[in-house]
Amino acid sequence: MAGSLTANEEAQLRTTIGMFEVIVQSDPNDGQSLEILKEAYSKLGQKPEMISCSKRLAKAYETSGQLSSAILEYESLLEWSPDDPEVKSALNALVTRADTFAGRPAAPETDFAPKPRGELAKAEAAARKAAAPEMDDGREMMRKLFVEGKHLTGADFDQCWVTPDLNTKPTGVQAPFIQVLADKAILPVDQSLALLCERSRLCYLPLENYELDVEVTRQANRDACLRWCVLPFDRMSKTILVATSNPFNRQAALDLQGAAHLRLHWYLASPADLVKLITKVLH
Repeated sequence: MAGSLTANEEAQLRTTIGMFEVIVQSDPNDGQSLEILKEAYSKLGQKPEMISCSKRLAKAYETSGQLSSAILEYESLLEWSPDDPEVKSALNALVTRADTFAGRPAAPETDFAPKPRGELAKAEAAARKAAAPEMDDGREMMRKLFVEGKHLTGADFDQCWVTPDLNTKPTGVQAPFIQVLADKAILPVDQSLALLCERSRLCYLPLENYELDVEVTRQANRDACLRWCVLPFDRMSKTILVATSNPFNRQAALDLQGAAHLRLHWYLASPADLVKLITKVLH
């Protein structure tokens, strides 16, 4: 496989491996990053590294309770290493564990269980809200993190937060909230990013060291990229990698996914890098 790659493709894969190995060292159960690593090793023809990564991926699935995915991963490993005792033992243990779970009586679905009158009223209210969902651009979570966390005053937050009009076509990249804070000398970007990394548990990605797949960016929803300052920057298998500086913006995810319901994997990035790269690729 590696022989069919261009020099640039091989260099990009090695850069990807270096960056994502650092990411999974900080979070060994990050299944999506492990999937990306596994594919990169496979494309480079590095079979031992790919098998090692696949074992880590299976363990991550197991740890997070995704038993069926873990079983499938171990089964695929046996195709590569049919005599691997570690894989055989782990697979047998998982199959036994899954069978044990399957033998337990299923818990009743909460939605169909009888509810007291007060709970019925709450359920009806939730149903009405779901029928006409409000835009969730992350404002509530960001306010809780920055204001209730005593990093900003409520007045500073309200002054710097911008809620864009979804009915108006954006003409440029909207500056992210944490960049506005920095521009007004209220809170440095580094401090904001540290808070977001800690709270969201997303990994920080230095975009200046990553060679973007510009076609992935150009194929994305342009208005969503400009309005929310989000950057789809690469594709690995069926996953689109996206950088943001507002990890709680559900509306951005919905806009990018669209009718295709793409699988998105998010990373935090510097707002200055985001604005610069989005402007460069999409303008």
